[in-house]
Formats: sequence, structure tokens, C-alpha cells
Amino acid sequence: MATPSRKTSTPGPLASKRPLPRDPSSEVPSKRKSSAPPAPRPLQSSGPFVEGSIVRIAMENFLTYDVCEVAPGPHLNMIIGANGTGKSSIVCAICLGLAGKPAFMGRADKVGFFVKRGCSKGMVEIELFRTSGNLVITREIDVAKNQSFWFINKKSTTQKVVEEQVAALNIQVGNLCQFLPQDKVGEFAKLSKIELLEATEKSIGPPEMHRYHCELKNFREKEKQLETSCKEKTEYLEKMIQRNERYKQDVERFYERKRHLDLIEMLEAKRPWVEYENVRQEYEEVKLARDRVKEEVRKLKEGQIPMTLRIEEIEKQRHNLEARIKEKATDIKETSQKCKQRQDVIERKDKHIEELQQALTVKRNEEHDRQRRISNTRKMIEDLQNELKTTENCENLQPQIDAITNDLRRVQDEKALCEGEIIDKRREKETLEKEKKNVEEHIVRFDNLMNQKEDKLRQRYRDTYDAVLWLRNNRNKFKQRVCEPIMLTINMKDNKNAKYVENHIPLNDLRAFVFESQEDMEVFLREVRDNKKLRVNAVVAPRVSHADRAPSRSLNELKPYGFFSYLRELFDAPDPVMSYLCCQYHIHEVPVGTERTRERIERVIQETRLKQIYTAEEKYVVKTSFYSNKVISINTSLKVAQFLTVTVDLEQRRHLEEQLKEINKKLQAVESDLIALHETNKRLEHKDNELRQKKKELLERKTKKRQLEQKISSKLGSLKLMEQDTCNLEEEERKASAKIKEIHVQKAKLVTELTDLIKSCTSLHIKKVDLILQNTTVISEKNKLESDYMAASSQLRVTEQHFIELDENRQRLLQKCKELMKRARQVCNLGAEQTVPQEYQTAFQDLPNTLDEIDALLTEERSRASCFTGLNPTVVEEYTKREEEIEQLTEELKIKKVELDQYRESISQVKERWLNPLKELVEKINEKFSNFFSSMQCAGEVDLHTENEEDYDKYGIRIRVKFRSSTQLHELTPHHQSGGERSVSTMLYLMALQELNRCPFRVVDEINQGMDPINERRVFEMVVNTACKENTSQYFFITPKLLQNLPYSEKMTVLFVYNGPHMLEPNRWNLKAFQRRRRRITFTQPSQ
Repeated sequence: MATPSRKTSTPGPLASKRPLPRDPSSEVPSKRKSSAPPAPRPLQSSGPFVEGSIVRIAMENFLTYDVCEVAPGPHLNMIIGANGTGKSSIVCAICLGLAGKPAFMGRADKVGFFVKRGCSKGMVEIELFRTSGNLVITREIDVAKNQSFWFINKKSTTQKVVEEQVAALNIQVGNLCQFLPQDKVGEFAKLSKIELLEATEKSIGPPEMHRYHCELKNFREKEKQLETSCKEKTEYLEKMIQRNERYKQDVERFYERKRHLDLIEMLEAKRPWVEYENVRQEYEEVKLARDRVKEEVRKLKEGQIPMTLRIEEIEKQRHNLEARIKEKATDIKETSQKCKQRQDVIERKDKHIEELQQALTVKRNEEHDRQRRISNTRKMIEDLQNELKTTENCENLQPQIDAITNDLRRVQDEKALCEGEIIDKRREKETLEKEKKNVEEHIVRFDNLMNQKEDKLRQRYRDTYDAVLWLRNNRNKFKQRVCEPIMLTINMKDNKNAKYVENHIPLNDLRAFVFESQEDMEVFLREVRDNKKLRVNAVVAPRVSHADRAPSRSLNELKPYGFFSYLRELFDAPDPVMSYLCCQYHIHEVPVGTERTRERIERVIQETRLKQIYTAEEKYVVKTSFYSNKVISINTSLKVAQFLTVTVDLEQRRHLEEQLKEINKKLQAVESDLIALHETNKRLEHKDNELRQKKKELLERKTKKRQLEQKISSKLGSLKLMEQDTCNLEEEERKASAKIKEIHVQKAKLVTELTDLIKSCTSLHIKKVDLILQNTTVISEKNKLESDYMAASSQLRVTEQHFIELDENRQRLLQKCKELMKRARQVCNLGAEQTVPQEYQTAFQDLPNTLDEIDALLTEERSRASCFTGLNPTVVEEYTKREEEIEQLTEELKIKKVELDQYRESISQVKERWLNPLKELVEKINEKFSNFFSSMQCAGEVDLHTENEEDYDKYGIRIRVKFRSSTQLHELTPHHQSGGERSVSTMLYLMALQELNRCPFRVVDEINQGMDPINERRVFEMVVNTACKENTSQYFFITPKLLQNLPYSEKMTVLFVYNGPHMLEPNRWNLKAFQRRRRRITFTQPSQ
């Protein structure tokens, strides 16, 4: 029975929960009386407590308790109380006080949450029975640090020491078979067979049973690893052996190839020595030939000396003759020049005579031409005089010219006026075209903005964009108006407010098409969704327009709260779209506020009762609880606008289109006027040309007589001049004859001088020819000598060239000998002073001595070596390594097999020590479990289940139950049985463990809640009978209610938990005084 030792009473709904003790004898006659000591102190054994049983539980500032102390009995302890009084708080105290984890309780994951609200510290103290002296474990909890301080028998210690002491008494607060808190009742049925076996082993099995099981699992895991390792090593070893067998022939071929390569190496080593010897012999032969040619060169040079002297003598004679020839040539040249001078003078005289004759001929021709021109001029004068006589009087033409001039002036005025109008019309046309261009540019800018919105739609929702294109080409298929997606038709008045609209209208509706007719929408969806397989959304606007609906509250009423507009007033949209949004999303009722609205949001919510509110950066949704009628608000941050930030003023665009039409009309009118004016101007131009032509003809007729008179006067003047210019031809002819005669005399004298000079020049030519013949004879002799000399020189050059070639060949062969010697020594790895080793000399004796034979043998050996293709130099290394690895693997495999046999032997021994006791234990549990179920007219059994005897981690306890005779046994699962059936099965399984249990106590919290009255009564009887037997462990049964007329045992302890604002102070609690007062009341009632 729980009795408070101290309490602080706080009246009201938040009053502390605290237990109220009651007299067991006054409530249930068969209940055992118990009382708690006034202060916590270690208790000695006062009854048949088993080792580790709980003797006392003390709590301070723990969950519902200020201060409380509980003294349970050694057998069945029933803790009874209404819901919320603090029964489960005692269970939590047991768990936490015995070093249990907070999360196991299923209430909180931090120990600080178990301290009573408003307190900074809490305390739990558990006193456990021990024959050597009770064990008192104290746990102090610090809320601020979420930390615990541990004490054993009032001495500070660590949690690890406490856990060791608790484990030594076989207390397992984390085992559901021993400790089943309220929040974990449902999890017992969820335990797997494997988990249930482990919990049962820990709860009632011998201490070594679970250890054996763990060893078996570890051994089995090691066995599997060893089996896998052995299998892998065996397979790998077989692969290695097979691979080496495959490569064995390659290795043999490699060594055979190596023999050929060694022979090739030796041949290549001898070849430079043979080549050196051949070149050395060739060098000796070339050196002898060079010496012979050198002697021939010396003899040829000595034979050329006499010829050189004779050639020099002849060369002097030739120079003398050539000098004399040159003198004669100079004389001939001077005489020839004099002859040429005389010939030039004679030619000039002939030319002078010719010029005089030509001048006389020219004068004769000029005189004849003058006479002809005089005749022609007289005839022209006569013709002009005749034409002058026939010309009419010009005075009668002036009135006609004046009339035409007046007509021409009038036409020109009309033409100027017309051209002025054309210029004005052209200016007007240019002005209109500029206006048209500006308007079109404005429209293009609007279209670009719309294209931006369409691009966003195309990038994010391609199907919707394709549907828009289809709609624009097929509007004739619809009877009524169809609006494109809402995000395209909405036009924000200020794009800063786009975030409110996008956060209010879901994306599915923003990309939805709006129809006025249901029939049109069905046609659209059939074409687009069904035929084109496009994923699009479509909605129908209400038949009665909601677009102009007034809000329920005026905006002026909301302005004091910082609201500046309703959502509807933030944008423009077609009537069907606006009507749909007002009907569906009540945009005419949702106000938009500012930062000022957010600052006073609580007042706004309470006073305005608005369902939805927008502030500068948040959205608030206000709801009223259906149960408590409380106002609940949910606020979310506004997302950044994505689609409606582009603003297109459709009204202004329509105005621009109308303006463009008006400009086009004006342009057409101006074009018509320009065409008419051009026609008029063309007609006036034609008339102007006609008048000018007529005036020109009259003016030409008027001036023709004057022109004729001027021409006659001019011609008469010319005739007079020509008649005055006369010439005397006879005098001219006489003068020319005299000059020609004088020139002929001079010419005869010159011819005589020229004849003398020609005779002198001929004599000089004869002398020069004689000298030339003498020079030719000398040159011929010289040429013969030079030819002989050249022949000898040519032979000398050939011989010298041969000598040079032989010498160069000697030098080359000498250098080659040095190189070959150096190369031969390098091939044999010899120094400059070293001789050829004996091994090389011996090997060289068995090899051919000629280059051809060596090359032939090299070719043969290389061909044989090349036949061994696909051989890698690393093959032999890998083959050798694998041989070593095969030996190593074989040894490792033997060790692994020995180790595997040892593990199998250990498994066999441990399995025998674990499995047989386990089977006996499970059989005992099954016997008791079956008996419990049989007493309830039901069936149940417990067996050890496994699919493979070797998989020790798969062993588990299977519980099968049957609550109706018409059904079969079914495994206990969280889904197959009802909640009450699971509770009964769990309780009976725990009862089956009770007599077999080696744990000091068991806790079951409110397991009877899901049972029907019949099963609850049966289970209660079994609990009482089982838990109250001798030598059974302590049992805590927590329940909020009991059935009437239940059987009780004298060994039971009933602990009542009460709670209320009028609890008695702990220091006033006196059980004996309560009993005396009760007896006095009982005695005095009959006399009254």
C-alpha cells in the first residue's frame, strides 16, 4: 500500500498527483495490510522475499509525485488506481531506479523529462532484498544538465557499477518477459520468434544458456566464414593449378625461344668481329692502290712542263698580231666615219630639194581650195537671200505667244499648289508611319512579355503549352468562350504582389484552362487528353458570375489592421477566370496586409475572425476547433513568385490595337489622296509641256528672219576676206627652181670626196685581212698545244680524283675499322685494352666465319624465335610465383580445415550443452502454457522453431493459440489475433514463466485493458494462484480497474493509488487512528 511521507498540496486543475493510502481490511477482507516507514532507510527481510526482490520504492519530485514511498510485498502486488493517478509512475521509477534506459518506457528519451514539471531535481530510490544485506540504489536526476547521479547504500558510484550490481541479481528491466510497461504491452506480440527466445533465455534460463546461445551463433558465424574461406581458397587453388597447367607449355616454349635468342645473341656478338676483319682487309687493299695512283700523278705532272713553255711563247706572238689588227681596225673606222659624214650631207641636200618641191605643191593646192571656197560662199549667200524673201512677217505672232504664256503661268500655279499638297500629304504619311511603328513596337513589347510567360509555361509544363497552341488553332470547335491557362490570363497590376496570388492558387489550377460550357470542356479533354495524350487541367466557370461579388467586409474596416487590398483587386483577368477564382478560392474575401499586420497578428485573428490572411511575407490560415471551439492559426512563409511576375496590361494592348487600326485607316486615306494628287500633277505636267512646246515653236518662227539676216552678213564678210588673200604661183615656181640648181652643184662636189674615201678604206681592209690570217695560224697552233695539254691535264685530274677517292676510301675504311672494333668490343663488353675472352673465342670457333653464313643463320634463328608468338617475358615469373602461391595456399587450406574441424567440434559440444536444456525448458513452458489455455477452454502451445538446425541465429520460440474450437492453432502475431486475445496470450505466457523464472520480480502494466470480462476473470485467477505460490518471484500487476467478486489470496499485497486536491498531509497520516475512528462510528450508529 502506497503511503505519502510528504506532499505539497496545490489546489486546482494542475494539482500534484499523490497516492492516498487506504485500509485494506476495510475494502477487501482478503487483502494483506502493509504500511510504509516514515523515512527511507534500508529494510531487513520481513518475509519470504527472494534474492533481488524490491522491498521499498521511494520517489521525490518524480512525474506525478512530490514525495512518495511504496513498500511492496514478496508475492503478488496489485497496484490499483484510476487513470492518471500515477500507477505507471511507479513502474517508471522501478525501471529508471534500476539503471533502465528512458527510451524503453516509450514515454521520453531523456531522463530529465521524468522530473516533475517546475522542479529542477528529482530522486528515485529502490531497495532490493539480499540475504547478505539489502541493496539501496539511489538515482538523483538533474533537469538542467539532463544528468543522473548514482548512489549505492548512500555512497556515490557510477551507472556502470549499478548496472553490474543489478545484473548480478538477474534483474533485466529491458526484457519484456520480465518487465512489461504500459507503453510496451503491444510490442510483446510484435516480438519475433528469435527475440522472444532471447528474452525467455535471459528471463528464466540458466545464466549460461544465453551465453551458450551467443557462443553458438558466434561459432556458427565463424564456421560459415571458415567454410566460405575454405571453399574460396579451394576454388582459387584449383584455378591456380589449372592456370599453371595451361601455362606450362608456354613456359617450355619460352625456354626453347630463349635458346634461340642466346644463339642469336652470340651470332650478333661474332658478326662485328667478322665485319671488322673484312673491312680491315679491304683497307689494306685500298691503301696499296692509293700508293700506285700517287706515283702516276707525279709522272703526269712532269710531262706537262714543255707544253706549258711552248704555249706561253705562242701566246706572246698572238698578242703582237692582235695589236696590229686593232690599229688597222681603228684606221678603217675613222675612214668609214668620214664616208658616212659625206653621205649624210648628200642625203640632207636631197631632202632639201624635196622640201622645196613639196612647198610649191602646197601653195598650188591652197590656191585651188581658196577658189573653191569663194564659189561655195557665193552660192550660200544666194540661197539665204532667197529664203529671206520667203519668210513671213513676225509681228503677228506676239499675241499668240502672250496668250500661251498666260496659260502656262496658270498651269504652273496649279502645279505648284498640287505639289505643295503632295508634300503635305507625304509629311502626314511619314508622321502616321512613325506613329504606326511606335504602336507596333509597343505591341511587340507586350507580345514579348506574353512570350516570357509562355516560355515559362513551356519549360515547366510542356503538355499545357502544347494544348495552348492546339487551342489557338482550333477555337472554332467550341461554342462558348474558352480561356487559356489562368497563369497566362492573369495580369498583375503590380508584379510585387504576384507571390500572394501564386501562394493562394494551387499550381494545378494556375495551369488549368477555364471553360464557360461543360460540353466545350469535354470536347477539349477528349481531343487533348484522350487523342493527344497530353496531361492538362480544365475547369468550368460558374454559370452565374461571381466576378463582381462584394466582400463580406469593407476594406475600410480592415485598413486599421494594415490591410491594403483584397486578392481580387491585385490583378486583372477575364470574367470567367475571375468568376471561377472568386467561387473556388474566395479571392474577394482574402485580404492582403503589410508588416504592420504581422506585428499585430494575434489581435487581427481574434478581432476580425478572417479565415485566411496574407501579411508581407506569411500566409495565415485560421480554423476553429470542432471540439474545443478554440481558434487555431497556421502560418507558412510565402514562396517566391515564379509565373506571374511578368505584367502585361491587356487593356492598354487593346487600346494600342485600336489605335493601330485607326492609323491604318488614316494611312489608306492619305494613300488615296496621294494617288489622286499624283494623277492631277501628271495631267498638269503634260499640259505644261504642250504649252511650252507651242511657245517654243512660235518663238523660233519669230527669230528665224533675224537669224537669216545675220548669216548673210557673216557670209559676205568671209567672202571679202577670201578674195583679198591672193598668191603669185609663177614667181614661186621660178624661186624654187633656182634653189634646186644651187643644191645640185654642192651635191656633185660631195660625191667626188666620198669616192676617194671609199678607195682608202678598201686598202686598209686588205691589210687587216692579211694580219688576221697570220693570227689564225698562230691560234691554230696554240689550240693544238692546248688540246694536248688539256688531254694530259684531264688524265692528271682523273688520276688525282682517283687518288682522292682512294684516299677518302682509305680514311673511311680506317674510321669504319675503328667503329667496328669499338662496336665489337661493346657487344662483348670489353674495355679498350682487354682481349676477347676465351668463352667467346670458343663459342666463335663453332659459328660461321663469313657474314653471309652468319646472316643466313641469324635469319634462320630469328625466324624460329619469331614462331614463338604471344609469349610474355613475365609468363615464367608469374608461373614461378603461382607455383609458390599454390604451395602457400595448400598449407593455408590445411590450417583452415583443421581450424574448421575444431570449430565444428566446439559447436557440437556447446550445442549439446545448450539445445537439450533449452528443449526441456521450452517443454516446461509449453506444458504450463497449454494447461493455462486448457483451463480457459482454449488451446495454446509453445515450441522451439527453426528452419535449419545449423542456423543458431534463426532459432526462436513460436507461440500458437486457438480461442475457438472451430479454428486451427495460429501463430501469435500483431495482426491475426484481436487485442484482447493478444493480451490474454501475453499474460498466460508470462504466467507460464512465473514458476520457472529465476528473475527476482516481474512487472506487468495494464495488460488486462483489452480483455473481455470472462477472460479477465480467468486470467486474474491464474495470476493469483501462480504468483502467490511458495518460492515464486515477486510480481507487480498494475490495473486501473477490477471486476467484482474476484478471488484474492492472503499473500497478495494491494496498493491503492489516489489523487485529488484534498489529500491528507503526509505528517497527519495515522492508520491506527483511522481504524479507531472507524470503530467508534460503527459502534455509535445503532444507538442513534
